[in-house]
Amino acid sequence: MARNILKLGALEAQKTAFLLCDIQETFRPHVKHFGEVVKVANKMIEAAKHFKIPVYISEQYPKGLGHTTKDINVADAALVYEKTKFSMYTPELQDKIKKDVPDLGSVVLFGIEAHVCIEQTVIDLLNQDITVHVLADGVSSRSLMDRGLALQRLQNIGCFVGTSENVLFKLLKDKNHPAFKQISKLNVKPTADEFGESKLKMDQL
Repeated sequence: MARNILKLGALEAQKTAFLLCDIQETFRPHVKHFGEVVKVANKMIEAAKHFKIPVYISEQYPKGLGHTTKDINVADAALVYEKTKFSMYTPELQDKIKKDVPDLGSVVLFGIEAHVCIEQTVIDLLNQDITVHVLADGVSSRSLMDRGLALQRLQNIGCFVGTSENVLFKLLKDKNHPAFKQISKLNVKPTADEFGESKLKMDQL
């Protein structure tokens, strides 16, 4: 009997949601590679339109920490919501995703901070038997040590840690996909190189 292909790391657009976590302007001076995380977020939001994948955007306590940076266009998001929990997987998000993606099998997650909100979101999603892909070029923390250790932990607990390009080509599957040219243009410059880690092995993070 064939295994569940999503559990092996495959992606199917109609069973996928994108989650953008807390990329708020307040964090810019403090989070390493903030600008690159923003670039990846914009790439994924643009790609989501071609794949018809909904994007859900959280903001951690915006009353005190402000809203998503204006460098990211949130207009097309399926939901922009406030939270005080560190995990994105709040009752509000759960209710919205169930309506939008009833056959949800996989989540692609990016944002900040890797060792706090990203990690706790992953734990909650995996606990619901949802496959999670975290974008290594789309997450960061104030400390690169925290970021690197978080990516190791996430991989160890069963999360797929890849890059934005890796995920987008998994969604394409075939050169004959109608969005192939548009998605290829989004991947002209590998964002992973900006972290200086594209040649590093995971055990060096």
